[in-house]
Amino acid sequence: MSLPQGDVKLLDAPLAAGPATHLGRVPGAHHTTRARTTLRKIVVSMWTTVDGFVAGPDDEMDWLLVDDHLQKYERALVDNAGSLMLGRITHADFAGHWPSTAQNPDQPDDVRGYAQRLDALEKIVVSASGNIATWTNTRRLARLDPDEIAELKRGPGGDIVVYGSLTLIRSLADLRLIDELHLLVHPVFLRQGKALFDGGQPPARLELVSAEPFASGVVLLKYHPA
Repeated sequence: MSLPQGDVKLLDAPLAAGPATHLGRVPGAHHTTRARTTLRKIVVSMWTTVDGFVAGPDDEMDWLLVDDHLQKYERALVDNAGSLMLGRITHADFAGHWPSTAQNPDQPDDVRGYAQRLDALEKIVVSASGNIATWTNTRRLARLDPDEIAELKRGPGGDIVVYGSLTLIRSLADLRLIDELHLLVHPVFLRQGKALFDGGQPPARLELVSAEPFASGVVLLKYHPA
C-alpha cells in the first residue's frame, strides 16, 4: 500500500486564530461528560523516528518500515474517520495520487480500497491562500478558529484525522485542539531533519493510552492530553 502521510512541508501562512485553549476543550463546545462523548475527535497521526524527526532535511522518507500491521492500522484509521484535515500541500499531493489510484484496476484490491475510502471522505483543507487542488468532497478553512473547530467536532460522522503538514499540526497543538495523537515511532536515529514540533511553546503533558509494537520494530503510541 502506498503511504498516506504525504509531505511534511510547511503551509502557506500562519493558521492559528484566537487564544489558546486547554487541549481537547474548545470555545463553544459543551464540556459536560455526557456531551463530550458525542464530539468527534481530532486525531493526529504521524510517523516519527526515535529522535523525533518526521522527515529528513530534504523530506527523505526512506527510513519508513511498512508491513502488514502498519497497513492495517492505516486502513482502520480512515475506515473509522469521517473527515480528513489536511494542509494545502498535503491535500494537493493526495489529490494528485489517490483519486486515480482508486480507479486503477491494476492496483491491488487493498490499495484500491484504501484509495476509494480516502476519495469518499470529506476533506477539510486549511489554507490562507485558497489556492487548493480540486478533489471531490473538499471544503476550505482559511484559518484555524477554535469556534469553527468546535462546530466541526459537533458534526456527524467519525473522527477528523490529520496527516502531514507540520504547520497545521503545530497550530492545532498551539491552540490545544488535538484530542488524540498517534505516533508511529520507527527504530532509527536520523540525527537531522524536520522535527514534529519546533520551539517557542511551553511543554505539554500527554497521557499514554496504548503502546503497540509491530513486527518491524515500529511502535504505535497513542496519547490523550493529560
